[in-house]
Amino acid sequence: MSKATNIHPVFHQILTRADKEKFLKQRSCVIWMTGLSGSGKTTIARHIEIELNKRGHLTQVLDGDNIRTGINNNLGFTEEDRIENIRRIAEVSRLFVDCGVICINSFISPTREIRHMAMDIIGRDDFIEVFVNAPLEICEQRDVKGLYQKAREGKIKNFTGIDAPFEKPENPQIELLTGKQSIAESMGVALEYIIPRVSY
Repeated sequence: MSKATNIHPVFHQILTRADKEKFLKQRSCVIWMTGLSGSGKTTIARHIEIELNKRGHLTQVLDGDNIRTGINNNLGFTEEDRIENIRRIAEVSRLFVDCGVICINSFISPTREIRHMAMDIIGRDDFIEVFVNAPLEICEQRDVKGLYQKAREGKIKNFTGIDAPFEKPENPQIELLTGKQSIAESMGVALEYIIPRVSY
């Protein structure tokens, strides 16, 4: 018997995304922040959420800590688990978008293939790719958790930027040069693109 035999979708019986966007007076999307550990993804995501909330927008931030301690707490850091981690995040993000919520994601998501998978799940029109771009040496200087040092000592395997690759986005909608820009400057660049996109 097919797994789908007993599944009976009720999408035609529930409120649409357009109904929810109208109620919230905003256009939903996923703001997907990618970059090395220590590049500033989580800091920028938090500030974007604060600024959007000041403007009356409903948001949800997803990042590695709140995902890997919850929905993905059974996943490790093998290539297969990294792919599954991002797949689940993308599926959850799509649900937020369908609810009219602006979803702000902060994940290394190191390869173009894995980001394209997320984009395909969420939908290209709803996916804003933000490259939080800081040089490796600056990320290492900011490393309050000591992860880079452990990776260089061989205590952490498959660490992005050390013994696992990071593929830079080819055409991100937003690029933040956080090695040079202040938080305020990065925020200005990000919000200039985002505000018109989410305004109803």
